[in-house]
Amino acid sequence: MNILYHVATLPPKMPQAEAISQEIAALRARLGGDVVYVNPNPQSPLYIPRLLFGFHQLRELRSREGDLHLHHFYNPDPFPFPYLRWLRRPVVYSVTCGAGERRPNTRFFSSLAAVAVPDERSLKRLTAWGLENAVLVRPGIDTARFTCSPLPLRSEIQLMVGSAPWTKGQFRTKGVDALLGAARQAPHLRLVFLWRGLLADEMARRVRQMDLERQVTVLDRLVDVNHVLAGAHASITLATAPGIVKSYPHSLLESLAAGKPVLVSRAIPMADYVAQASCGKVVERVSAAGILAAVEALAREYEDLQRAARRAGQADFSQQAMIASFREVYERVVPP
Repeated sequence: MNILYHVATLPPKMPQAEAISQEIAALRARLGGDVVYVNPNPQSPLYIPRLLFGFHQLRELRSREGDLHLHHFYNPDPFPFPYLRWLRRPVVYSVTCGAGERRPNTRFFSSLAAVAVPDERSLKRLTAWGLENAVLVRPGIDTARFTCSPLPLRSEIQLMVGSAPWTKGQFRTKGVDALLGAARQAPHLRLVFLWRGLLADEMARRVRQMDLERQVTVLDRLVDVNHVLAGAHASITLATAPGIVKSYPHSLLESLAAGKPVLVSRAIPMADYVAQASCGKVVERVSAAGILAAVEALAREYEDLQRAARRAGQADFSQQAMIASFREVYERVVPP
């Protein structure tokens, strides 16, 4: 099957460490296809708004459609990119960070072949708004890359932190500032941040300013996440609102695959799964106090949460299941 994957976000500095790049690479390896980034801003001297994304490539995209079966478009939120209406092959739209409480342009999304969401919370919202083409495709990772390395919890607790900021504003919205504040209040808390080549100097400045060099490590390079998790008790990903990080952050899926519980803020749809599967704790408020309360709750039940994490991570988020789900969607929308 010939598929063209469209990505609306900027090309990542470290694609091997970025969730969408990993997902598309897995789909291409099994099902074939190519990738195009439709955000023109890296090459434009002027800022181009999202409404105009893709139009600078529209002639080329349409010329490629003779050999295409479908387009698969990736974007964090359900934004109606107008250029998609000009494509002639079916369009599958993946909303990677899920659907928030704001109703999207249902007329636009109803015209697409399918709207794929990774979580049940988003699926319920879209179907309630009348989108009959909404489908659930739970994300998956290569769980075979991760080994369970139990780490006894003693006086200190070490957390791996994923989903690094892309902008300075995300130091707040992704909970980085709150995490640093929590570490400042709790000398027994250790944080290992997985960074992605952006704003590393700004992060280093904040760590120095708060005198947290002993408690905070920033890994601004491509790392073996399995090795990092071997030295961690749990992983944490935070967001102050939906749409900031993926509904199911890859760093948390990797943590579960390695048998390590997770901490996730209530705004992230994965919180519903974590509460149901008892494989971690939900952070009710993205604040130093909210984080420390969740960490203390995690410590009290650590052994039970660790067992549940291992069971959930290996069973519920396989890459093979994700690929099979998308294959089913593709075969449904492509005309015979």
